[in-house]
Amino acid sequence: MKRNLFLFLMLLGHQALASFDFNPQCLKAYREIFALRLTNARNLIEIEKKKNPQNAIPYLLDNYVDYFNIITTENKSEFEKLKNNKSPRLNRIEKDDKSSPYYLFAQAEIHMQWALTYGYFQEYLSSSMELKKAYSLLQENARKFPHFLPNQKNIGMLNAVLGSLPSGLKKTISVFGMRGNTGTGVKMLENLVGTLPNSAYAHFYDDAVFCLSYIQSGILNDRGAYPKIVSNVQRIDSSSLLKSYILGYSALRTAHTDEALRALEHRPRGAEYQSYPYLDYLSATARLRKLDFSSSNLFMTYLRTYRGINYIKDTYLNLAWISLLKGNTAGYKDYIQLVKTKGYAVHEKDKQALQEANDPIPDTDLLKARLLFDGGFYDRALNELKDKKAGDFKLLRDKIEFCYRLGRIYDETARDELAIKFYQYAIDLGRRERYYFASNAAYRVGNIYLQKKNYGKAREYYQQAIDMEDHDYERSVEAKAKEGLNKIND
Repeated sequence: MKRNLFLFLMLLGHQALASFDFNPQCLKAYREIFALRLTNARNLIEIEKKKNPQNAIPYLLDNYVDYFNIITTENKSEFEKLKNNKSPRLNRIEKDDKSSPYYLFAQAEIHMQWALTYGYFQEYLSSSMELKKAYSLLQENARKFPHFLPNQKNIGMLNAVLGSLPSGLKKTISVFGMRGNTGTGVKMLENLVGTLPNSAYAHFYDDAVFCLSYIQSGILNDRGAYPKIVSNVQRIDSSSLLKSYILGYSALRTAHTDEALRALEHRPRGAEYQSYPYLDYLSATARLRKLDFSSSNLFMTYLRTYRGINYIKDTYLNLAWISLLKGNTAGYKDYIQLVKTKGYAVHEKDKQALQEANDPIPDTDLLKARLLFDGGFYDRALNELKDKKAGDFKLLRDKIEFCYRLGRIYDETARDELAIKFYQYAIDLGRRERYYFASNAAYRVGNIYLQKKNYGKAREYYQQAIDMEDHDYERSVEAKAKEGLNKIND
């Protein structure tokens, strides 16, 4: 009898040691995280820890809270403080049930989230190491549990991100045994988004849509993906601030400016939501692309409330443009000085802002056309340039941009012959200049010929884009042109 009692107590003790229980309390906390109600989520997580101390899922959810805190604030000191939480959480999870599909998945998720946050703050070696750990754990978990759907979210994300890297970086990461294919990653995520709602893992739906929409609009800049993103987001609760971000960001990236404004300006508000100044920056950018100069108020709000390192120089550049377009040249010069002295030249937008601040004052007609074009207002953009020709501009930079901008407008409005004609002018004028107009024009002519299945011409123009060196966005244009060549070879 004593022996049976001992065995019973041992079994009870073993059951109390370890579990991965995504119970209703954890599901509720998870939903709060993805609504960006992070304080609510923290409170729910703490309740679960006290009620079920053997459950490891709250430690995974803790990491989600830190991750969204960091990416919404982009605050360096917050990042330095929170990154000390990683190791204790992993140590806690590693003590749990090794037979659960969540055992390796939870560790991989934590490593992947920290890989992304390290990347935010240019700690690239740490980011690479975290990515390698996540990659290995996910591969192992996929072998052990091939039907565990949450695995596919991160494997799809890794494929898409790694596959989109420039060729030089792809070679570097291949040394670590990591490879990716963007098309495979997108397909995997699209399939997952279609499968999750009717599965036992439906709670991962918002996360999968978040990942997929970011890849489609943020990495691939796929304008044709916007209707799919809107369709996928419909299932997400309208009280979610993350839903507003997904819709606003993807709409802005794909030139659906009015839709971006609707999503961002009607977003849920209240003390329970995480502070997210970047949404004011997006709203201001959308307004400016309509030449709505009230955008200056939102840009100023962003500067007042933001405590991170990105888009500060870019914001001052936008304020300079607004002053210039309102006829205030002195105000333009004052803001240009702030571009040079405030913020950090880390993000590509800020690097470009600093470069433009050191360039001659922009032509106002070209600037209006550029902003309207970025907003998807192609007829209005064309109207700004319709009575002009390249010879009307004094600066070579402006002559090249004039040709490039017309090429872009005609390209987006499916007037291919005119697009090729003006792109070629931009290439001829700018192939030896530091501006990106010529190289990007060559890349886009390659795209037109690829669509027409004229693979010889497409290859010729992609190669031209690659061969141009020492210009703005060189790595980005080269990567896209090489991707175009890969499509021909496939």
